[in-house]
Amino acid sequence: MATPEDTPEARRARQAVAAVLRAVRADGRSALTAPEGKLVADAYGITTPGEGLAEDVDEAVALADRFGGPVVLKIVSPDILHKSEAGGVEVGLTGAADVRAAFHRIVASVRRHDPGARIEGVQVQQMLPPGQEVIVGAVTDPTFGKVVAFGLGGVLVEVLKDVTFRLAPVSADEADSMLDSVRAAQVLRGVRGAPAVDRRALAEQIRRVSRLVTDFPEMAEVDLNPVIATPEGAPAADIRIILAEGTAVVRPKFSRAEILASMNRLMRPRSVAVIGASEEIGKIGNSVMRNLVDGGFAGDIHPVNPKADDILGRKAYRSVLDVPGDVDVAVFAIPARFVAAALREVGRKGIPTAVLIPSGFAETGEQALQDEVVAVAQEFGIRVLGPNIYGYYSPWQDLCATFCTPYDVKGPVALSSQSGGIGMAILGFARTTGTGVSAIVGLGNKSDVDEDDLLVYFGEDEHTACIAMHLEDLKDGRAFVEAARETVKKKPIVVLKAGRTEAGARAAGSHTGALAGDDKVYDDILRQAGVIRAPGLKDMLEYARALPVLPTPRGDNVVIITGAGGSGVLLSDACVDNGLTLMDIPPDLDAAFMRHIPPFGAAGNPIDITGGEPPATYEATIRLALHDPRVHALVLGYWHTIVTPPMVFAELTARVVAEARAAGIDKPVVASLAGDTEVERAAAHLFAHGVVAYPYSTEEPVAALGAKYRWARAAGLLD
Repeated sequence: MATPEDTPEARRARQAVAAVLRAVRADGRSALTAPEGKLVADAYGITTPGEGLAEDVDEAVALADRFGGPVVLKIVSPDILHKSEAGGVEVGLTGAADVRAAFHRIVASVRRHDPGARIEGVQVQQMLPPGQEVIVGAVTDPTFGKVVAFGLGGVLVEVLKDVTFRLAPVSADEADSMLDSVRAAQVLRGVRGAPAVDRRALAEQIRRVSRLVTDFPEMAEVDLNPVIATPEGAPAADIRIILAEGTAVVRPKFSRAEILASMNRLMRPRSVAVIGASEEIGKIGNSVMRNLVDGGFAGDIHPVNPKADDILGRKAYRSVLDVPGDVDVAVFAIPARFVAAALREVGRKGIPTAVLIPSGFAETGEQALQDEVVAVAQEFGIRVLGPNIYGYYSPWQDLCATFCTPYDVKGPVALSSQSGGIGMAILGFARTTGTGVSAIVGLGNKSDVDEDDLLVYFGEDEHTACIAMHLEDLKDGRAFVEAARETVKKKPIVVLKAGRTEAGARAAGSHTGALAGDDKVYDDILRQAGVIRAPGLKDMLEYARALPVLPTPRGDNVVIITGAGGSGVLLSDACVDNGLTLMDIPPDLDAAFMRHIPPFGAAGNPIDITGGEPPATYEATIRLALHDPRVHALVLGYWHTIVTPPMVFAELTARVVAEARAAGIDKPVVASLAGDTEVERAAAHLFAHGVVAYPYSTEEPVAALGAKYRWARAAGLLD
């Protein structure tokens, strides 16, 4: 990410802009006038056309004469924010007579629109030549803070929403990437005989706006609209700057060391207290106790209940203050109205983490009750997970601190969810597919601990190879991005962001008190952070299961080997859809494949060995692709025949892949199996032996491979 500049020139620019903003604030305004915007633009090198302020009609004529060509006149008034709506803009004016008449029309129109408006004069601006209209701007997103936006102007932005976003500040490379991230990017390169625009100048406008809002976070909005992009440059015809009103709420910040210390106490506790533990079956406090005891947790388990002497064979305590020794985690299973008082006792005991299972807080409108709990936690330095959660699982510690069904299959996948229902879907999927997990964590209302805390911990956890997260909002988008960028260097992150649609966003808000941000902002910035975004719940879970199985690709060349031409076509489409590159097979490799397939088959890519071929043909072609160093990943399309039954295909493929890996050849291999129900067992066998395979689908295996490639690119691992 770009860093603030600290040269003498940059310091002078900041001083000049700060003086303008002080004057605006002193005048009781939040919107800058056009001349003030021009001063800011000039200070930061944001290219604008020549212009000047005319306080009377004669000055306007003189300025227009000095510029020499057609001019634009715009009203300058601190009380008129939208000039066009007030009739305060006239364009294409040539000659003194045009300028005089337009000056008088503008002033008269504004007087009619707002008789009390202060008029400081009229801005006379050089009219820009024809070009491609684009917008460059920056907004303050509720989740991510300062975000830079770029889009093609006119209908492409207003109707098609063809716009892309990045976190500010952006580097020169990131600014350049924005030009290629809009759907109509080809327009900038020139179409139908039109020349390409000056990309360097356009990217520089983006970068300078980014630096401006980074240096001055009090700027709520900066809008260059339109920017006229031509082969010779990209000046902004208009600059609009709005200052923020009030101050933003600052969330508590923790250092990486502090986060790791608290998360280690939470995820690897030696002692757990259950506040509200119960002997009564059906109570949440009973379920949590049973899961902890029956799950084999080796640490101390302390039930806390003032009305019991012992629970499930464990001595019960009237208060957590009576529990002997140190306690790492307090799990709450009491009604919401009692939580704050009990949490205060947890703080007095010195317990560093609390897991709040109860609902009845912000998600039901009881924000004050949640705020009280947060205040107590902050007073005593307690990190809080929840409230409104199903608890959490830490299988490598044999820890099942939840009132839901237990799960103890240890593995490399860490999963979290903001919703209890999604958490149980995760659990069911894990059980059905035999997916081993390092953790399943409920986050609920995220009053304190959230995704960035988990990313820091899972990024360092030796048991975790892949992280998958369901979320409805982010409390601190920048903290998430910072944690994600560090973690992505080591292991993939998959995110299912709920609230993609307006209806979904409304539902998220009613469900957990979440304020879902604009989905396009999420989409672009998650991609900028190197996160893999899953389109749906099943996709997130399948990616999480597949990514630890697939080796990391070392290059872009993907080869398809199929026993059915129809599957080959669909697999090719899926590769394109997932951003994969089908290898252009060189002549020598093409000839080598042809030696193993019948004359009526087809080499090239896909390589169609045809459906009637025996197991030896599959084996020979798969081995050839694996051993050729120019091939980086392999997609297999199997067609069920009696000649090569499903399990025969699965076993030979698993064996050939294992032999290659034993020889140091570790390439990702995925397979699509078409056929009768026998292919289900064959796909499961392949998955268990390091080949990501799906029955009845050409899309799922390629999507998993595409996800692995997206992570490899983000982590900089492709050669």
